[in-house]
Amino acid sequence: MLRHTACAIALLAAASAPAFANGDRSSVQLGPRPFFLVDDMQESRLKRKLEACSAGPFRKTDFSIGHRGAALQFPEHTEESYRAGARMGAGILECDVTFTKDLELVCRHAQCDLHTTTNILAIPELAAKCSVPFQPAVYDAGGNLVRPASARCCTSDITLEEFRMLRGKMDAFDPRATTPQQFMGGTANFRTDLYSGPTSGTLLTHKESIELFKSLGVKMTPELKAPEVPMPFNGLTQEDYAQKMIDEYKEARVPPHKVFPQSFNIGDVLYWVQNERAFGKQAVYLDDANTVADLPSFADLAGYKKQGVNIWAPPTFALLALDGSGQIVPSTYARNAKKAGLDIITWTLERSGILADGNNGFYYQTIDPAITREGDVMRVIDVLAKDVGVLGIFSDWPATVSYYASCMGMK
Repeated sequence: MLRHTACAIALLAAASAPAFANGDRSSVQLGPRPFFLVDDMQESRLKRKLEACSAGPFRKTDFSIGHRGAALQFPEHTEESYRAGARMGAGILECDVTFTKDLELVCRHAQCDLHTTTNILAIPELAAKCSVPFQPAVYDAGGNLVRPASARCCTSDITLEEFRMLRGKMDAFDPRATTPQQFMGGTANFRTDLYSGPTSGTLLTHKESIELFKSLGVKMTPELKAPEVPMPFNGLTQEDYAQKMIDEYKEARVPPHKVFPQSFNIGDVLYWVQNERAFGKQAVYLDDANTVADLPSFADLAGYKKQGVNIWAPPTFALLALDGSGQIVPSTYARNAKKAGLDIITWTLERSGILADGNNGFYYQTIDPAITREGDVMRVIDVLAKDVGVLGIFSDWPATVSYYASCMGMK
């Protein structure tokens, strides 16, 4: 336990200093993790190139996109997470956008994730408003789990004023919990609760995220999250919702070229393309494929482009494959996207825990046999950058991508 805590402190040392204390928003602090990853690589030309960059300088880069901020170690979509992501060189930060009961836009990964990403269950007057109140785990006489603990708490259950009472925590829950406090545990062992204290985990409205991102000098990629309540909701239609998100950038006088609106719903993307052309020009269509079988054909990709979609964003596995010698190469889907004239953004690195133990799951499913050590993530970034030609990479720890991008002279 002591070793893990010490590692977490070391990992985050650079992210805990005042943001851009010298006023230079282009200077970044990467902390030890990228250096550890480079050290762990097998000997290769790429490793030597990355080692040669170890003295820096390291710069902010649009190639590095802070996925929910810096969610590997900080509670996602919090001010602290966003500031950490910017310190680590992310040139673009993400606010996932949903709405409250009184139709205010806020930053949360899902409309109904408050029970796993905030302390709502520890605040009785708010816990009582959850769509599904906390239900303790049920065990049989032999101590075997019969029914896991559960709850469902949504931003649409509460008003903005009530939302402001919450604190963010690491996204997790304990299915064996018999109390709300136990339920709020369960953080994965490769993460930490060190930054989930009662004075941190500051939640933000969408408008507040815009002002924060402006102050940090970064671009913005808001994702319009799918409503988990029937629409229209309190008079808000899906089109109203999509428009409201864009309107908040216009009200804040953010130039459209600094905004990459995203959605998994092609209807949202086409709405922006057709009704907000300046913003729709770089709207991002997120692909929700879970396996290779779910990925679009060339005809599908060409169809997106024909409709005015310019950026396709699939999960990382979709873009990578192994050749006959077991080397990581661009997939057929990556080549098809380029052939169709689409730009590509991909998600998400630093979200799979330890890589060297194998069975790395969703993001590595097409290349898992080639991933044998932690440093292999740098090979993945290299193929995505040089061979696939992605515009940017979402990462739960932006420093890893920022190191690579700075080393390779990427803007």
